[in-house]
This record gives sequence, C-alpha cells and structure tokens, in this order.
Amino acid sequence: MATITLKYLGELRIEATHSKSASKLISDAPSDNEGKGESFSPSDLFCSSLATCMLTIMGISMRNHAMKIGEITSEITKHMESNPRRVGTIDILFIFESHALSEKEKNILKIAAETCPVALSISNNIHVNLSFSW
Repeated sequence: MATITLKYLGELRIEATHSKSASKLISDAPSDNEGKGESFSPSDLFCSSLATCMLTIMGISMRNHAMKIGEITSEITKHMESNPRRVGTIDILFIFESHALSEKEKNILKIAAETCPVALSISNNIHVNLSFSW
C-alpha cells in the first residue's frame, strides 16, 4: 500500500510526496481553469496515470512472455468536456520503435494495455481511444 501526502502551496499548486520513495511532483491548475498551467494539471496526471499503467502492464507481459521489444513511447491527448468540467476523451498512441512483432505478441500487448488496473477503474463516461504504431 502506498501513501501519498499532499501539500497545498498556494496559487492552485499542490505538491505530492510519495511516502515510500520520497519522490515529489507538482500539480498546477491549468491556465484555462484559473491556474498558471506551469506543471501537470490533475487531469493531466489522471491521463498520464492511465498510459503509465498500460505501459507498466505491457512491460510485465513482455517480461513474462520473454519478449524483447525495446523502446516504446506514448503520446496522450486529453479532451475536456464542460457542464460538468471533466475529462471526456483520452487518446493514447503507443509507438514501438523499429520492431517486428508477431500478431500473437501484438495481441498480448493490446490485452495488457486494455486490462491494466487504471483502465479497469475508469468510468464508462470517459472514452479511451487506444492505438498502436507497430
């Protein structure tokens, strides 16, 4: 179990500290919602958490299946809704740098991404568009 301590720094900025590692991150309200937009917003972190979780579970699957993949990058685009203000759609692209993957390996990675704990925790009101560049 991980504990995260939050500290309000003023000016709509939050510092989060991970108890086990003492790692810190800063969150800032976005400029289109009364903030400075100088760091990740809470909704940016939410979307990043989804893609990070997907990559982590893909990494576990690669290790468990003795797959040698190499570098994977991801691009996330967040689309906000209004009334109420919320994340409406998350577009995630995973880019596999110069790898020849079998259809079986591609399927293993897709399933891993789609079934990560964060993905399984997201409301059906949020549309997640997942794509892969093999």
